[in-house]
Parts: sequence; C-alpha cells; structure tokens
Amino acid sequence: MIQRIMKQIEQMVCGSSLAEQWNDVAIKGVSIDTRKVEKGNLYIPIQGERFDGHAFVEKAIEGGAVATLWKKGVPNPPANLPVIFVEDTLQALQTLAKSYRDQLNVKVVGVTGSNGKTSTKDIVTSLLGAKFKVQKTEGNFNNHIGLPLTILNLEEDTEMAVLEMGMSSRGEIEFLSKLARPDAAIITNIGEAHLMDLGSRDAISEAKLEIVTGLQDTGVFVYNGDEPLLTTRVPSMNLQAKTITFGDARANDYHPVSVKVEATGTQFTMNQAQNVVFYLPVLGKHNVYNALASMAVAEFFGVTWEEMKQGLMNLKMTGMRMEVLKTDAGLTIINDAYNASPTAMEAAFHLMNELNGFSKKILVLGDMLELGDQEVQFHYEVGKLIDPARIAYVFTYGTLGAQMAEGARINFSSERVKAYDNKEELVKDLKEVVDVKDVVLVKASRGMKLEEVIAMIK
Repeated sequence: MIQRIMKQIEQMVCGSSLAEQWNDVAIKGVSIDTRKVEKGNLYIPIQGERFDGHAFVEKAIEGGAVATLWKKGVPNPPANLPVIFVEDTLQALQTLAKSYRDQLNVKVVGVTGSNGKTSTKDIVTSLLGAKFKVQKTEGNFNNHIGLPLTILNLEEDTEMAVLEMGMSSRGEIEFLSKLARPDAAIITNIGEAHLMDLGSRDAISEAKLEIVTGLQDTGVFVYNGDEPLLTTRVPSMNLQAKTITFGDARANDYHPVSVKVEATGTQFTMNQAQNVVFYLPVLGKHNVYNALASMAVAEFFGVTWEEMKQGLMNLKMTGMRMEVLKTDAGLTIINDAYNASPTAMEAAFHLMNELNGFSKKILVLGDMLELGDQEVQFHYEVGKLIDPARIAYVFTYGTLGAQMAEGARINFSSERVKAYDNKEELVKDLKEVVDVKDVVLVKASRGMKLEEVIAMIK
C-alpha cells in the first residue's frame, strides 16, 4: 500500500497549508471508513448526501489514523495532527491514486462487461499469478471511489494489477480508464444490465468501450468477438493497441475446440493450444469464454500454456459466482446469487442442461434488477427459456420473479412451477421435493439476497 511522508502527499494531491512540523510524518495506506482504519493510515473524509466524513476524524485518529485531508471551508479542522487542505476530498483521493499509479512500475489489466467481469478478474489474476506478483480489485471496489482505493492499496513491488471497472452511466468507465491507464483491457460481453440507466444495448456497448480511452498504445484490447455491437465498432476505432477477439465462433482469435462440463468444474481445449487440456474449477461454458479472454491477456504478458494450466488449477473465485456447495446431507447447491441478467440467466440454464449425474435439477430464481421499462417482458421471456425436459422444478422469488414463473408455465405443468414472495415458504416447499441426489441452482440479482435461501436449505 502507499507509504509516503505528508509533504509528498501534499504535493501528490495538490493540497496546501500543511504545517511544517508535520512534513516528515509517515503514512501507511489510506482509509475513508473509520470502521476499517488501520494504524498509520491517512484518513480521507468523504462527503455524501447523508453523511460527512469530516465529522468522524477524531474517531479515525482513535482507530490509528495519523493524519487527515480536510476540505477547505469546512469548519473546525483538527489542530493537533497533520492536516492537508484540499478543494474536494473525493477528487483528492482520485488525484492521489492517479499520482501513485504513475509512480509505480506496474502493468495494469482493466476488466469490464455486463456479466462475468468479476469472474474474469479472478481468472486473469490466477493466470498472471503463475509468473508475476499480482493484486486485484477486492469485492466490488470497482467505481470512482473503490478503484482509487484499490490502486492505493497496491504494494510498491506489485508487478500486475487486475482492476475491475464498473459503471451505471456514460463517462464512468472513461474516468476509471484514464485514471488507471491499463496496459490490457477486456470487455467480457454486452448484456442488459444498466438498461434502466442507458436505455439500450447499443448505448451500453458505447459505455463499455470507454475502457480503451486510457489504454496504452503498446497494450492489448481483448473483446467478445461474438458480439456484433463490438465487432462492428472496434475495427473503425483505429486503436494503436493490439486487438484480440474471443468467443464461441471459430472466426475468433481465441475459441474453444471442446468443452466438457463436469460435476465440480469444466474441462476444455482451445484453438491456440489444442494439445493442452485445461481444467477450470468452476462450472459453465460461459466461464470458458471468460477464461479465453484471460488467457489472451496472459499470453500477451508472456505466461506459457503450462503456467496457465497450473494457474487455472489454483483459481479461487469470488463468492456467490457459480459456487458449488454441499449440504451436510449431501445435496449439491450452485450459489450464483450475486448477479443476474437475461444473458446470465440463459448461460446458467445452459449449464444446468449440461450437468449430468443428478437425480433432479431444480432452479430457484429471483428478480433481475436494473432492466428498465422492459423488465416484465424480460422476465417472462427468460422463463420461457427453461427446458422442462431438463429441469424438474422452478421456484421463483419476488414480484418480477413471478413473471419468470408465468413464462415457464408456457412449457411446464403448473405443479412444477411455483412463485413466492416469502423465502421461508419457498424453502419449506422446496424441501418437500428435493433429495440429496439433486442439484439446485440459486440465481438472482444481488439485491434479492437469495443466499438467505441457501442458508435455510443447509
């Protein structure tokens, strides 16, 4: 993490009025949250609509912080500790991160996309970790606050930083890309997430393509070659960086040759190394595509196929993303409750269709959020995609989930599809039909908290 003296911090944030007696005070790391302050931190008080971090400076100092930034004009700055005055504390956080990134000898990989960016971030990190010292975005620290904090947490000797870049509106990815200046950029796909904010998949693709605005000319841009919204735009962008496509179609630079979904993972071969069998300890063909994008980046940085093979074997995925769990009784649960969109739901259905070795396959599905004014139709159409020959039961939770159930009833008999607005009732009925030899997929947007269903099943 960043370690500097206060005089250097003042220069890096374009601040002022640091008392000379505090010039050589050393800080180690930064914090914006008094609950997470560590000894030696620089505390940066952020102002929000309902809170003002300046009110918690004393608490931050009690927690171990040794200095603070302070917005000019805010009354009562602390008098007995190092204080740097800035025009805006959030901008100062971002400026500090940009300055620190410029001082580091680190290669940056930026990852964005409507679905799969966190999984891809995890896979890239594991592949690069076979050869380099790597750090990655932790949790969902992928926005205008989280990404600067991630950069400031990088160690001086880190060789590779894998940064997830999220967005909800135009301009946000561009800001993050210019701050991070990636040497490699990935767009996993263009889905329906953020339709409520951007209005169309076309607008979403334009927003995701902002990731190349900070991409280094000597770098590489890896994007989904099965997506016309990308393939029709990228060639006309006249990028100096190398471009690589991945996807299912054989026209892609990286595409799978064979894919075999097993009980706890996925085995595959790909065109660039057809004699090497790779094993991905996570379920789903869609994750093979995430792996291919990651492998393109890894090869660009000189990681060998054998090193990649080992990197995939050592993969540790962020929780609630195709996470395979076993109850004490032996029931298999696939926890994919972190995120959902029509594209991601369809991919999950394909996964369940391909799984073998289970007595029954059961879906527990919840609302897909942020889909805009077409949300009801999206849920209905997704329900219609469920294959009654492969899936035994469909349980839905939530108002929009009920629309999924309506769509599923087009193909299913009514007793096999049930809709709920109460998780306890859902679990009670689920337990009546489930057996230890079955597999249950649990999937919804994060706001639905369907992991609570899993906790009740276990």
